[in-house]
Amino acid sequence: MSKQLIYSGKAKDLYSTADENVIIAQYKDQATMLNGARKEEIQGKGKLNNQISSLIFRHLMAAGIKTHFIEELSETEQSNVKVDIIPLEVVLRNFTAGSFSKRFGIEEGQLLPQPIVEFYYKNDDLDDPFINDEHILFLGIASEEELAHLKAEARHINEVLKDLFSKIGLTLIDYKLEFGRTSSGEIILADEVSPDTCRLWDAEGNHMDKDVFRRNLGSVTDVYQVVLDKLKALG
Repeated sequence: MSKQLIYSGKAKDLYSTADENVIIAQYKDQATMLNGARKEEIQGKGKLNNQISSLIFRHLMAAGIKTHFIEELSETEQSNVKVDIIPLEVVLRNFTAGSFSKRFGIEEGQLLPQPIVEFYYKNDDLDDPFINDEHILFLGIASEEELAHLKAEARHINEVLKDLFSKIGLTLIDYKLEFGRTSSGEIILADEVSPDTCRLWDAEGNHMDKDVFRRNLGSVTDVYQVVLDKLKALG
């Protein structure tokens, strides 16, 4: 399959293929934070994220979630439906943690009465600022109907992921999603779903996600390998 680089991101490189509606995502051995202000090469991280994300995408699709995932091509590559990414990070929080706790001065780990959906404007130059529905409508990023769809999908995905991670002894604290529009205009889940984009804690409160890198808590690949092994064991 011939391919040509069309985008190089922090965590993945994207390639075009002979099919204009299909791209290849190649996961990198790179970890970043603060929009790339801190960047490290971590050998083996790319294949772990690719395999974890592929497993989770399959699980979500089996539950009726429409995603861009087509198939896992190699340890580090997967084929995806080509989409135009909506410039929003859709964050769903089940517990207080991370920037939410810092913003409101609240201790991490408190169960929220109900999950909270937040939006952030995907713009590196502006450091991906927090954005509300009215801002999104003003900027023409999405319509009211599309915003309602994004929120409903985030909550549906939340129920599926909470159940999945619970089965492997992990608590889904919060996570970030990205969505895109297909050539026909349909909005589907895109990007990736992995410990890079999900905050996961085990029964002892240990971080099983990218916070291991952000907070210098140990080996990212060791932690990600545990998550992958647990997901594989589910069958």
